[in-house]
Amino acid sequence: MERHEVLEMMATLKLAGMRAAAYDEVVAEAIRRRHPIPRVIGELPCAQLADDRARSTAYRMGKARFPLAKTLAEFDLTASPVNEVLVRDPHEGGFLATRRNAVLVGGTGTGKGRLAIAIAANCVRSGARARFFNAVALVNQLEAEARLGRAGRLAAELVRADLVVLDELGYLPFPPRAAGRCCSTSWPSSTSAPR
Repeated sequence: MERHEVLEMMATLKLAGMRAAAYDEVVAEAIRRRHPIPRVIGELPCAQLADDRARSTAYRMGKARFPLAKTLAEFDLTASPVNEVLVRDPHEGGFLATRRNAVLVGGTGTGKGRLAIAIAANCVRSGARARFFNAVALVNQLEAEARLGRAGRLAAELVRADLVVLDELGYLPFPPRAAGRCCSTSWPSSTSAPR
């Protein structure tokens, strides 16, 4: 079978991960190193799976609507009063497995939003579905939905998410001792938030 025929079949089967540069790379490497046929055949689905994962992650990142891309590596935990141990567990998604909430509390400019985005983005890269909202934008969207007679659509979308980040909850009254520091606190989802 000729190369163009194989590529056409891959296109018909929607195997873009195999069809892209992977086919030529795998075949060229196999010829050069004299790989056995089963190995060549196995490498092509591996390329497809990698492409599928990358596309899925990119799609979920887009659906999350993070205002900026952040990673935990970009956050200097040594220059902040943040307790690194408390940040590492949520970053690894531990709170999702136990169905718990994570709350970041602190004064303006302590990095709560950046940390929340880094944590949520890492969870998305691990397969979670997330959504980011500025609290005021969320309220406005819910009100607009209700005015248009479409109440409940956004709520139904959020129920399907594994993780929702609400930023800028500055209108909530926090005790003065919480100002100027940033920490993470968890409690079971079935209970109400601490006052």
